[in-house]
Amino acid sequence: MRIAILSDIHGNLPALDAVLAEVAGLGVDVTLNLGDIASGPLWPAETIERLMPLNLPTIAGNHERQLLTLPRERMGPSDAHAAGCLGDAHRAWLAALPATRWLDDEVFCCHGTPGSDLVYLMETVTPDQQAGGASGLRMASAAELAERLGKLRPRLLLCGHTHVPRTMRCGETVIVNPGSVGLQAYDDAHPFVHRVETGSPHARWALAERDARGQWHVQHRLTPYDWDAAAAQADRHHRGDWADALRTGFVGRFEASVTASS
Repeated sequence: MRIAILSDIHGNLPALDAVLAEVAGLGVDVTLNLGDIASGPLWPAETIERLMPLNLPTIAGNHERQLLTLPRERMGPSDAHAAGCLGDAHRAWLAALPATRWLDDEVFCCHGTPGSDLVYLMETVTPDQQAGGASGLRMASAAELAERLGKLRPRLLLCGHTHVPRTMRCGETVIVNPGSVGLQAYDDAHPFVHRVETGSPHARWALAERDARGQWHVQHRLTPYDWDAAAAQADRHHRGDWADALRTGFVGRFEASVTASS
């Protein structure tokens, strides 16, 4: 079995199109979407419309939950922008997505951890973020990883949320985060201020293949696309923090500084 693993598209339609075109030439058996599909200042409705007819196995992320349940005044700016773009058909499609799913009897999909769409699985946030220095983020320890998995031990666990491409192992469980198709850097304040940076603007995804012995082989993939066009769309919607991240893969301006001045 060959699986293309996508996550955290965040309304970045040109990045999604580039990844789907690459996937189409690889003879995969299934393409998975691990959530956080539309939220952001890019093309939220158009991205959903691109995905709806594909009928990919898809789960919801925290941003789907927030878009559908929070009042606009309590939403962050990325969710609020997307909420203003979506119609009834888009919302109905998002509302039908499960929070987790089994692809088969050994492949489990979640957005954050098996029990939470907000908690990072393979990363731990620390209270030491410094501009130009510590990111406030480190790789989870083996004990932290085991605690967040709980009793769930599939052969392959697929997650997203952090936008950090990473593969780890807990016992016999291989855990894969494909990274983000749509946004290669961001800052956040939950539970402490931290930033995530991949260091290049390429769309990220992963390819997992099960061999005849039942072992999983994983490739982390980087796909070029027109990130300047995506950054220009973010600029049009007064999100210079997104524009910086889309062009470079690094945090430039922080979300709070951009949204406070807009």
